Amino acid sequence: MKLEFDIASGDFSKAGRASSRIKKMLKQLQVDTKVIKRIVVAIYEAEVNVVAHSVGGKMIAEIDGTGITVVVQDSGPGIEDIQKAMQEGFSTATKAVRNMGFGAGMGLPNINRNTDDFTIESEVGEGTKLTFRNNF
Repeated sequence: MKLEFDIASGDFSKAGRASSRIKKMLKQLQVDTKVIKRIVVAIYEAEVNVVAHSVGGKMIAEIDGTGITVVVQDSGPGIEDIQKAMQEGFSTATKAVRNMGFGAGMGLPNINRNTDDFTIESEVGEGTKLTFRNNF
């Protein structure tokens, strides 16, 4: 099963739509609630990152008999130092984003902590691609 979502830049009111829809789908498939919780946290963090840091992007989630793989691709500034961005508390969010309660520097570390496999590809000035998977 393949689900695709467009993620708009700057629209925090819509951040979380993909994670909510995927959560509902996984519940219908009777996936273990602990697995659902972990993947939904990761998906939500990825959505918020696209909204906060890019000019928009796309998420594709593929569910098979053994798990779920999610690919999030955005267009934007890219990540200059991935190792630094993986540190809890490191953030490049604007003051406006932080004032809304986002941009605490926990997004990428939370994705890493809540997935079984996680990779980041990024090119400065082009964008970022996150790929992560959780097994059932």
